[in-house]
Amino acid sequence: MNVLVLNCGSSSLKYRLLAMPEARELAGGEAQRVGPRTAEPARIFHNQDGKKTVHTAEMPDHATAFDEVLKLLAQTGAPKLDALGHRLVHGGARFAGSAIVDAAALRDLQAIQKLAPLHNPPATALIAACRERYPDLPQVAVFDTAYHASIPDYAATYALPAKLTAKLGIRKYGFHGTSHEFVVEEAAKFLGRPLDQFSAVSCHLGSGGASLCAVVNGRSVDNTMGFSPLQGLVMSTRCGDLDPSAALRLLIAAQGNPGAVEKTLNKTSGVLGLSGVSADIRDVLAATAGGAAADARLQATSQVYLWRLRKYLGAYLATVGRADAIIFTDTIGETLPAVRAAVCADMECFGVRMDFERNAAGLPLPCDVATADSPTRILVVATNEELAIARRTYATLLPDEKQTAA
Repeated sequence: MNVLVLNCGSSSLKYRLLAMPEARELAGGEAQRVGPRTAEPARIFHNQDGKKTVHTAEMPDHATAFDEVLKLLAQTGAPKLDALGHRLVHGGARFAGSAIVDAAALRDLQAIQKLAPLHNPPATALIAACRERYPDLPQVAVFDTAYHASIPDYAATYALPAKLTAKLGIRKYGFHGTSHEFVVEEAAKFLGRPLDQFSAVSCHLGSGGASLCAVVNGRSVDNTMGFSPLQGLVMSTRCGDLDPSAALRLLIAAQGNPGAVEKTLNKTSGVLGLSGVSADIRDVLAATAGGAAADARLQATSQVYLWRLRKYLGAYLATVGRADAIIFTDTIGETLPAVRAAVCADMECFGVRMDFERNAAGLPLPCDVATADSPTRILVVATNEELAIARRTYATLLPDEKQTAA
């Protein structure tokens, strides 16, 4: 089965064509500058058979971008599509797992768009356009929230009036589930452990968003993100955990304008708000490598970032009880040994002992950077959300088929 995975951003469309279940990549790329015209033309960066090419095209919306991708795949001799797999950030209470998109599912997707206003609307619009253009092509929606459907009610419930939370659907949903689930499965394979007997703390540390996930017997039991992706860790432009009274004070200062407050919390806070110079923690850590000579504000930014991360790691290790592993993944988790070292230092009370030389050695992934006698392994695993979506799409459409491990 040839599955085309589609991942909508607000102004981009990432795609990968994979032959399943062997997970062989046939083509991939990204359409950029989708939407209103910009100073530079919209273009598609395409990779197929080891060749990278760039194609310009008018792409006023994601549906048009999808059409251009299909034209490009046809022109380059890619095989025909058998199914589409879409990444959806939020499934709400309606979708606890991947779903085949029929007319009823599409209506439900359209009804929950406001739960993720930046991500769900373009993805839902693309699904609707694909159904119109290619009604016989099966489509599957894969949700970042689905992996966290196993979080128990006591961990997902906010202490607000029960009638109010029920009416408004306010609860912890959790996010980055596609990535967390993928690396947990890969980590269990790497260590030779049955997934249903594997417990870990997964650290998805991206250059943008970041979250930790507590995993017991292969299932998510908590995630640092909550009702929205805003809760939890310090991120590039998101504040993470915040006293609700502080948000109320911000609302008063903004003269009751919730849009202004939401913009502050989501787009001008986090690493950017703390440092004043960059939204990327890599820039901050590079600037503070000089120690005492580094800018005091940048030093404070790195301390706040790492403190929040260590605090949650300790809490989630306690939640898991006996962790088989700590897993680091995504841009920061995979490429910054200094972050892994700072987070895991002095964690012997949890059975965590890092081999700092191995950690700094830049070993091929996946790798284990714990000492030989560490009860808890420390793994660095490359995430692959597109492959995870393709696997879920294949399993949803052919649930009785035996899948080949990829």
